[in-house]
Amino acid sequence: MSAAYSRLRASADAVRERAGGFVPRAALVLGSGLGAFADKMEILATIDYGELPGFPKSTVEGHRGRFVFGYERGVPIVVMQGRVHYYEGYSVNDVVLPIRVMRLLGAGTLILTNAVGAINADYRAGDFMLLRDHILYGVPSPLIGENIDELGTRFPDMSEVYSSPLRKKAAAAASTLSIPLHEGVYLQVSGPNFETPAEIRAFRSLGADVVGMSTACEAVAARHAGMEICGISCVSNLAAGMSKAPLTHEEVQTAADEAAPRFRGLISEIISGL
Repeated sequence: MSAAYSRLRASADAVRERAGGFVPRAALVLGSGLGAFADKMEILATIDYGELPGFPKSTVEGHRGRFVFGYERGVPIVVMQGRVHYYEGYSVNDVVLPIRVMRLLGAGTLILTNAVGAINADYRAGDFMLLRDHILYGVPSPLIGENIDELGTRFPDMSEVYSSPLRKKAAAAASTLSIPLHEGVYLQVSGPNFETPAEIRAFRSLGADVVGMSTACEAVAARHAGMEICGISCVSNLAAGMSKAPLTHEEVQTAADEAAPRFRGLISEIISGL
């Protein structure tokens, strides 16, 4: 057993013990300003990341930093109420450690959410986008280094990171609730600074529709570990150069707060179909 896998097993065992042996069917990661989703679940247990030895802790406002275990529409799920980011100074392996732990706990499906800036001129604050694909830009792959054979192969295929069947379920859920849902390409940068207008023009030429500071590296790790993935972005603002207003983290949180009721309904509907 590799040292990396031993660490994962130890973390998973510590979480499992505190969660009373709960086995989730799905995992959900809540992005900036979207953490309130977990507060309305049927909650069985909560575990602050700080309670877990050697576990990365979220330091960003709007990210509560805990696991929530319970049921949503009868489906057993584990929720990350706040994530950790590469820009907080963690290694990319620490950033994806919680994803791998949730996989070891039993979750086979992963729903990733985030707040993003719109690169596509047709998107507006408050819109939702279903991730069809992603571009990992300026952030190292979480698979660099010794492969964790217990999780997956050395050279995993990334032709379809975001599951086509889950995308169809998400689109059907949005249609049922009459919620408009774009579908496009997410680009992850390292942050924490927002992008320059020139960078946004470059990213648009690469085919990106939105830009954010998380998610893609998590998706790579999850796909390596054999998880089915669905990604949903909440557009919080227009990216740099697309409006005259300066970009702020408060703007991101405000937009996410305003979209929260529709977001909760959409994610709940997707989970009910798992």
